This record gives sequence, C-alpha cells and structure tokens, in this order.
Amino acid sequence: MITFEPLNSVDFPVSNAELGFPYYVDEKRELYRHYGILNAGFWDLWGPRTLLIYLRLLLKGRKILQSQSDIQQRGGDVLIDPNGMVHYHHIGTGPGDRPDPALILKQIEHSI
Repeated sequence: MITFEPLNSVDFPVSNAELGFPYYVDEKRELYRHYGILNAGFWDLWGPRTLLIYLRLLLKGRKILQSQSDIQQRGGDVLIDPNGMVHYHHIGTGPGDRPDPALILKQIEHSI
C-alpha cells in the first residue's frame, strides 16, 4: 500500500505486521506521478457521479466528513508482485471511481 499522508497523520487501524504486506509513505508523490495518478479536475471531483454517490450515502444516514487530506489527488490502485511486475493498474476518475475489492483480490490470486 502506498499513501502520501505522513505517518504521524495516518490513522491506520492495524500495524504493518498485521497487514501482511508493507506500506510506503510517498510524501513527495513520486510513485503517484510515475504511475500517472495525477490531480483530478473540478468536474472529476464535483461532477454528477460524485454528487450521486454523496446523495446515496446521505440517504443511508451516513455523514459526509470533511477530508483532512488533499482532495485533488486522484485515487488509484496498482498491484505489483514481489518481482516488480504490474498485474493491475487503475487510475480513478474521481472519488466515486474505485474498483471492486473482489477484482483486486482475484488479480492477486492469479499472480501467485
């Protein structure tokens, strides 16, 4: 896992050992840029798709919390095996564009 948040601001619920895989703090976002995970534009962040997701959450009784981090940083998922081979690469178009975790787990199973 890679995050750009400094370690002292990451409220991660488990330790590195409990995760079963390492995480890396990329404060300068060099890996984000390397994999093309750049900043999102205004319509990516506040377009109809994002507003629909927030509306659905509100209707389910969820509170919308103010982000404590850079909301313009796109999300992304890059699955790299221990040999450095990329098995999955997804760049999010906005806050609502996240791959199904089952898809990523399936990619892990196929790369072992």
